[in-house]
Amino acid sequence: MVAWIERYFYAPTFVQRLLSWLLLPLSALYCGVLYVRFLRSRPRALGVPVVSIGNLTVGGSGKTPLVSALAQVYARPAIVLRGYGRQSRGLFVVHDGVRTLCDVHTSGDEAMVYAHKVPHAVVIVSEDRLRGIEAAIELGCGIVFLDDGYSKHGIEKLDILIDVETPNSFCLPSGPYRERHWSGKEALHVRENEGFMRRTHLRDARSSMVLVTAIARPERLDAFLPEVCAKHYFPDHHYFTRTELEAILHQSGAQSLLVTYKDYVKIADFGLSLSLLDLSLEVAPELFEAVEAYRKSRSDKV
Repeated sequence: MVAWIERYFYAPTFVQRLLSWLLLPLSALYCGVLYVRFLRSRPRALGVPVVSIGNLTVGGSGKTPLVSALAQVYARPAIVLRGYGRQSRGLFVVHDGVRTLCDVHTSGDEAMVYAHKVPHAVVIVSEDRLRGIEAAIELGCGIVFLDDGYSKHGIEKLDILIDVETPNSFCLPSGPYRERHWSGKEALHVRENEGFMRRTHLRDARSSMVLVTAIARPERLDAFLPEVCAKHYFPDHHYFTRTELEAILHQSGAQSLLVTYKDYVKIADFGLSLSLLDLSLEVAPELFEAVEAYRKSRSDKV
């Protein structure tokens, strides 16, 4: 089902295109509601510079490594995210800038990746981003990075949007767009291979590896993969069991499971043989400069 939806959004067949057109009235209603919500919003300064990194479409776009790269350069940043796929509700401080305070089931996989990748950052999960930002201020953070916060129109912030190419340009449910870049709302658009470049590092490689991953649009990994004996795709944010992974290792005859960092944080304690495909970004200086210019402009008003 997941693969069908991804094809429908990003590489539709003729039948899928026809279905997309039939659903256009629902898309128009959906987009209209979101536009009215945007028009009624009034951005409010919260006493700290806020930078949102996300994309307008469903599925992966590289926002997690981009947030990590941008947050790295600041002394005490906060990363605030919803924590999609976590087995908890409410606000949790996942990492206080020194130590991790909860497990991956409480935090969700993406928040735990941030705790590993940006160990000096405060990482907070909260469905209510406003509360999350307030908690970051209380913890003494000087800048807040919102993971996927474009739709939070009531928060004054710098919006960075990662553009994802797709032949289907409609809003849900006809297409992959969760929201439009509304006229009158400023945002900085970036593209892979222009605003940032992906870099891969293969750790603990084995001569025989089987790919196991639970990320959105896993075909994005193909350009970076070493030779693998098989590929196993699971739904985004899937929580693996040791038994299912042991079965894959046994069935494939591979020496190790090849995983991304998002998978690794959920299975590192299983004691299985793992190889890590670690993705990082080389970010254009202009993007760092834009974030710093915004931070200074907001800090002067605090």
